[in-house]
Amino acid sequence: MAAGGGPVVAISGYYGFDNLGDEAVLYSLLEALREVCPAVRPVVLSHAPERTRALYGVEAVNRWRVTEVYRALAGADLVISGGGSLLQDVTGLKSLVYYLGVVWLARRLGKPVVFYAQGIGPVRSRTGRLLVRLVASDVQLITVRDAASARDLAEMGVTRPPVEVTADPVLGLDPARTGREKGMEILERAGILEPPATGGGNNSRPGEDGGSGTAVPVVGVSVREWPGFGAEQQRALARVGDDLCRRGYRVLFIPLHYPEDLAVSRQVAAMMQEGAIVLERGLTVGEAVSLFGCLDLLIGMRLHALILAAVMGVPPLGISYDPKIDRFLEQLGLQPGGRAADLDYSALSKAVDEILADPAGFRARLSRAVEPLRERARATARLAGALMEVGGWKSEVGKFD
Repeated sequence: MAAGGGPVVAISGYYGFDNLGDEAVLYSLLEALREVCPAVRPVVLSHAPERTRALYGVEAVNRWRVTEVYRALAGADLVISGGGSLLQDVTGLKSLVYYLGVVWLARRLGKPVVFYAQGIGPVRSRTGRLLVRLVASDVQLITVRDAASARDLAEMGVTRPPVEVTADPVLGLDPARTGREKGMEILERAGILEPPATGGGNNSRPGEDGGSGTAVPVVGVSVREWPGFGAEQQRALARVGDDLCRRGYRVLFIPLHYPEDLAVSRQVAAMMQEGAIVLERGLTVGEAVSLFGCLDLLIGMRLHALILAAVMGVPPLGISYDPKIDRFLEQLGLQPGGRAADLDYSALSKAVDEILADPAGFRARLSRAVEPLRERARATARLAGALMEVGGWKSEVGKFD
């Protein structure tokens, strides 16, 4: 640790890749750590360190430069791995080895390590499961974002340290701290607040029952490329979008991972007869939180699109492509509106109708489900803060009960 100042915390995750979900995780993690220990000095391992420094006011190093990573870990008082879905091999073993390698190096340097609200799995390869067991069993604290992740670790043979089930860091955001001005400005510039040409008809607008309150009700859509989510499934989603337009809604496609999600967003929007708008730029976390607060409904494949909607009190309707979607919706007491590989128009349309039949009631139930998750998300930082206290640094928030 450098002389003077507060504790140095090195943070390893999928940061600096312009994936808004992971950037929201980092944003939320930093906010929670600073509440626990205002003097904390984060050092983020990032794909784009200059951008990370500018966005979050932290020190950042290039995650691909071994020397920089080594120095960051060697100078840290605590190392955080997470959050997000780091420990999985669906995208290949290489990614799993990278994140476990950072943890392994930190432990070889004698640094305490926290798994921070991670979503575990799927880890299907024998090699991957063995590596997770060996590396995870050597860290000081494991927190996961759902009970299924804890079960996954147990099935891989991780018996120590005890695993705490908390919640995704983004669920810890306080919606009261975010105004709607940025979101309204984005909608206005996109031309989304103009009523649709075919608007009118049966518009059971959620905004009339505690919804966003925008001049025109807006439905956000978040899609991504995924095997099986082809033309037939995209047409089913487009038909639902058309139905919403005919009821007086505007449909806005929000590429959460920009520009990777842009092409598929354009494809689905082009299939709609009534017309939709695709947001043609990336967003900062602050802009995204504000924008999601201006929505009346969110239909999404991306996990953190659903989480941001829930945080902001907006009904989330998930399209599942990965177990993490089902796990999150289960925490809210919800089912997906369909699965990406066999998305059915009738089932998705029925799910939309069920939400719009009683939007105020849905929002009330959503609020009751989110509140305990918000507290659990904040608890992750308190648990990490307890480790900083062991190292001689006093955190300002009580420990997790």
